[in-house]
Amino acid sequence: MPIFYECDRCTACCRWPGQVRLSDAEITWLAAFLGITEFDFVQKYTRLTRDRQGLALQDKSNGECIFLAGNDCVVNAVKPGQCRDFPNLWNFPGFQEVCRAKVVVMDDVGYTKAIEKATGRNVKNGIPE
Repeated sequence: MPIFYECDRCTACCRWPGQVRLSDAEITWLAAFLGITEFDFVQKYTRLTRDRQGLALQDKSNGECIFLAGNDCVVNAVKPGQCRDFPNLWNFPGFQEVCRAKVVVMDDVGYTKAIEKATGRNVKNGIPE
């Protein structure tokens, strides 16, 4: 039976340092959502990834996501896919020590529906598109 991690929006995942990679499309959506040009978005909110192969969101000086305001994501409506996919479609060893998502065991159909709702993407043959 698949395990779905049901997010309770504790924002713990937004508070540890990391690297949220951005696609060109995500940069376009985020800039439009904020009402600024893509150039201005890149200059103000991104940094070069560690492998120098793309752009990632800036972190605040304390390691939090630049778009975390209290317990809210300023860009939640258009948050990057990496954020939407955590912790169900990607995570890392030990993530449960920080993440408070509830473990829900469900059948394949329920899991597919839950993933589609959480990520906003269609799932075909168990794989998000």
